Amino acid sequence: MLVGVALVTVLLFALFGVALIVGIWLWVTYNSFVRRRVRVRNGYSGIDVQLKRRYDLIPNLVETVKGYAAHEREVLEAVVRARQAGIDAEGAEEQMQAENLITGTLRKLFALSEAYPDLKANQSFLELQEALEETEDQIAAARRIYNSNVADYNQGVQVFPGLLVAGWFGFEREPFFEMEDSERAAPSASL
Repeated sequence: MLVGVALVTVLLFALFGVALIVGIWLWVTYNSFVRRRVRVRNGYSGIDVQLKRRYDLIPNLVETVKGYAAHEREVLEAVVRARQAGIDAEGAEEQMQAENLITGTLRKLFALSEAYPDLKANQSFLELQEALEETEDQIAAARRIYNSNVADYNQGVQVFPGLLVAGWFGFEREPFFEMEDSERAAPSASL
């Protein structure tokens, strides 16, 4: 009888120990996913700040170009439409598409300066172009940070045994913020 009670006590302690270990593992893994997700969202907010700066510069750039190349209405309207699409975008996927559109239309706008030497020499245009280029560099840096955080998070979501916890608690893969292949090419100076 005493041996039976001792055996049951040992088994209960063993089960309690296993349950405690599993509980601690779940807790640590869950918190790890939360921290990774927060880093992803923080990285996206870094992109968002730079995109808003870019959106603020675009109207000034369009107005400057309009004074020199008013008959290039199609390009100017495309830039304005692309900017609005970026402002209205919701979620990372839609934002990426809008940003690729903005980048393409801005390339066309800057190509106009080659056709208009007075525009190319305009101090306001040059300052706006420089500010936009600096913003583009900062967007690229923010994208690298975001994509690095997404890679870390997505790896955790996909690797065993973390994928079990991710599935149980609804942690899903996040999209990378990528540029289209056509946008990676060097900009052309001609229309």
